[in-house]
Amino acid sequence: MRKPRSLQWVLVRRLILLQAATFVAFIALLAAILTIAQPRLIIDNEAAIKHLSEAVAHDKSGGLIVRDTEELRAFREDFPNLWFIIRDADGHVVEQGSIPAAYEAAGGELLKNIGRATLRFDQGDLRPEAALANVDTDVGRVQILASSISSRDENDGLEVEINVNAEMAKDANGNPDWLRVLPVLALLILCLLLPIILVMGVATLVTTPAVVRRSLAGLVATADQAGRIDIDNRAVQLETAQVPTEIAPMVHAFNNALSRLDEGYDQRNRFLTDAAHELRTPIAILRTRAELLQEDPQSARLRKDIERLSHLAQQLLERQVLEHGSGTREVVDLVALAKTLAADFAPLAFEAGYELAFETNATRPVPVSIHVQQIEQAVANLLRNAVEHGANCGTITVLVDARGGIEIHDEGPGIPEDERDRVFEPFYRLRPRSSGAGLGLNLAREIARLHGGRIDILYGSWSGARIRLQLPVVDGHHLAALSTTSA
Repeated sequence: MRKPRSLQWVLVRRLILLQAATFVAFIALLAAILTIAQPRLIIDNEAAIKHLSEAVAHDKSGGLIVRDTEELRAFREDFPNLWFIIRDADGHVVEQGSIPAAYEAAGGELLKNIGRATLRFDQGDLRPEAALANVDTDVGRVQILASSISSRDENDGLEVEINVNAEMAKDANGNPDWLRVLPVLALLILCLLLPIILVMGVATLVTTPAVVRRSLAGLVATADQAGRIDIDNRAVQLETAQVPTEIAPMVHAFNNALSRLDEGYDQRNRFLTDAAHELRTPIAILRTRAELLQEDPQSARLRKDIERLSHLAQQLLERQVLEHGSGTREVVDLVALAKTLAADFAPLAFEAGYELAFETNATRPVPVSIHVQQIEQAVANLLRNAVEHGANCGTITVLVDARGGIEIHDEGPGIPEDERDRVFEPFYRLRPRSSGAGLGLNLAREIARLHGGRIDILYGSWSGARIRLQLPVVDGHHLAALSTTSA
């Protein structure tokens, strides 16, 4: 049989896989977009160079000027401390802004061969970082040195710097050697993605169980409520207020099933009750007619069968009456009740060939809260069972102890070990030819269950059968009241 899967761990595994797949797909999509769009990531100084390269031009004399373009004008509004130096190959220079002294002498022959560079000083130096680029413009190739600030103390708040440098292997023609680049690139991506996936996975592993437990708390409470449903409260409807919306249809279906089962159970009980009532009339007619027959073995056997049928109908009726209770409970002394029942049953036991004894080890009253008529019926059924199977000899003993137990002992052949569970089943008879209906022990056990007690067949080296009816004893207040009454 396949072991049920834990919902919380299924969710954990699937969420981790989903997050990893989503993250990888996002990176792949971003890479595809960057490959197609080929954007340029421009920070402040780089943006300044871009705008200046688009605005630089020659004047009438061949010198350099910077046109006041719309883009450059907007950039100046955002960065009013902009400064720059622009040189061309002919030595023309145009500069503007508060240029730090460190950059005044920049522009030597070495810098003419550099495509793009970032110039910076030590961490404690207030001289600003600048961007230098040799770019092709409308007026030819020019060198632009620019910065959006004149000093680091002009920064407001936090200064964030992100640098990414990537150098790829190239062939003799200067093209990327993808056979060598791709494995390294894949390893780099793996090194970047793996920690993120691990962090996401651990976070999911830690948080998902708590989230699942919290989300399903209402369902757990409903399951506990369902676990407490039995034959005595089968009409209970499960609460749906705290159940998740996805589970609510199943709970509603379960409630509808409970309603249908309760209705069917009530219909069956009404049928059995009505049938037992209806059987009593024809049984009474049969008994009357049988008594008019001549005395012979056949008529005696017929009357015995009619009595058995009458007893069966009566037990069926009593079994159904249990479902609706039988009056209110009373607190009585179990010792006195059992003693009275033993005395009432003694003539029947004597007629069947038994002696009947009563014993108790209780030194004071044993208070129990019971439906007296039902407990009397249960004990009577146990006594009849002892008479039926006690081999018509020996002593039947009724024993009461201080723990609320009544034991019925006989000295017959006993109950075989493999039959000890089956004897409580309805209509099961230990001896098929016995006069019993097979409902006595079942009825007694049901009465005990309705009182919060139980019936057990005791095991031991003794001969005969010993059956114990255990009932819950009530508190000491009732015990004191019973002791006063007995005194």
